Amino acid sequence: MTHLVPSGRTQDMSLNVAVQMDPIAAVKIAGDSTFALMLKAQERGHKLWHYLAKDLSWTGGAVRARARPVEVRAVEGDHFTLGEEEMIDLGTDIDVVLMRQDPPFDIAYITATHLLEMVREKTLIVNDPVEVRNAPEKLFVLRYADLMPDTMITRSADDVRAFRDKHGAVVVKPLHGKGGEAVFKLDEDDGNLGALVELFGEIFKEPFIAQAFLPAVVEGDKRIVLVDGEAVGAVNRLPKKGEIRSNFAAGGSGAKTELTEREQEICARIGPDLKARGLIFVGIDVIGGLLTEINVTSPTGIVAIDRYNGTDIPGRIWDAIEGRL
Repeated sequence: MTHLVPSGRTQDMSLNVAVQMDPIAAVKIAGDSTFALMLKAQERGHKLWHYLAKDLSWTGGAVRARARPVEVRAVEGDHFTLGEEEMIDLGTDIDVVLMRQDPPFDIAYITATHLLEMVREKTLIVNDPVEVRNAPEKLFVLRYADLMPDTMITRSADDVRAFRDKHGAVVVKPLHGKGGEAVFKLDEDDGNLGALVELFGEIFKEPFIAQAFLPAVVEGDKRIVLVDGEAVGAVNRLPKKGEIRSNFAAGGSGAKTELTEREQEICARIGPDLKARGLIFVGIDVIGGLLTEINVTSPTGIVAIDRYNGTDIPGRIWDAIEGRL
């Protein structure tokens, strides 16, 4: 692509930004974090390109993508305009790649991280693909087990029964699930434990996760966003009546909140590690002062946080990106 200015620009110059995401036509712009990042990039004069993970290819030592230039606007139902498709070289034509496709964190997702890893010395990938691959949400958090509720990774129904006998009620969920999908609460007298473990064994090849149920979830599951290792805001996600899941995708509602002293301690503990790993945009989940997940694949929540607090988290994220360049 001869008309693109090569990488290696200074912060006061326009950047070529490729966004690896899901189909932009399906984006719900009122709350989508990726769209908010694209709007902010465009506001700063950066040129945007849109492509899907399946559009990635490798040939002759170069990682390329069939991408289309895109302009975005905050107009429901008319939020984007795509240009003609072009083959772009992510190592020479692009300054920044935002890896923002939604999970599942499956072999296709992992393959995309391997391809992007090949250009990470030339192009800034957000978040770093190697660290994303090494930090699946419900496994990476185990590095901080002392900050978590009691947790078990297993495929054994007997293990879960013993775990439930200890805690009285447990939550069982897929190891690589998203958006609150397939999250179950099993009370101490619930007779479905065996059947649920059998079902998970048929659907998923990997183990599943069991955690002690936290009654404090009725008071909210707090999403805290960290940018370059620093907490920049939070939103309290409240489950709807009759639910334990507070994820927005599962029908949860948001509420303005502040960080408690305990939550600040959690962020201070994990923040330096996140920054060192090149995990610029991270969302963590905290219930009752206990860390439950560290989200690095395609974190969300920044639109809701900005709405409640009048902040500009997309701006903070672009400050961090431009600072690294």
